[in-house]
Amino acid sequence: MIETPTDNKPNKRNRPCLIAIGVVLFLILLMFIICLILALTVFKPKQPRTTLVSATVDGVTPRVSFPAINISLNITVGLVLLIENRNHASFKHGTGKSLLLYRGVQVGDADLFPGEIPARGNGTMSAKLTMQADRLASDMNNLVTDALSGEFVIEVKSSVPGRITFLGFMKKHAVAVSECELTVGVPNFKIKNQVCKNKTKL
Repeated sequence: MIETPTDNKPNKRNRPCLIAIGVVLFLILLMFIICLILALTVFKPKQPRTTLVSATVDGVTPRVSFPAINISLNITVGLVLLIENRNHASFKHGTGKSLLLYRGVQVGDADLFPGEIPARGNGTMSAKLTMQADRLASDMNNLVTDALSGEFVIEVKSSVPGRITFLGFMKKHAVAVSECELTVGVPNFKIKNQVCKNKTKL
């Protein structure tokens, strides 16, 4: 059978369509590879760092009640936290929490206000925690004994939950945590020493 020139026309018409489909598939594959590289390098989530930059003790008010002698201390701890966002995207955090502990018992707490830290930027948060007398009642004698010895130790645990958003749609949840042990001197009630551990849960 002899082929006529008209038999090749369908193949010639389909060729541009096949080329276009191939180009589109190549571009999709190229974009996928680029996004994958960015996700593993530039946009790889990095842990926000939380650091306690300042801790002060103020509002110290000893109280003595009669007829039964009962000595108590009202103590307020002021904190300033620094949150470092190392990501190439903003870190939007919700309401955080700071807990004040004495001998492992929670004796106070305070909320940390929500906010947003820009990409590769820093933000500070402040809080004041007051030792609550009702929570401290069982350990008041220990606190007074420690104070008479010249120092006492308290713990501050802070957590800041948030979300890192890349390119407007890639979201990663993170919780920045700071745990500090503060040694308070008596009678000047100054921070003599502080040991902190910082971590982030992604």
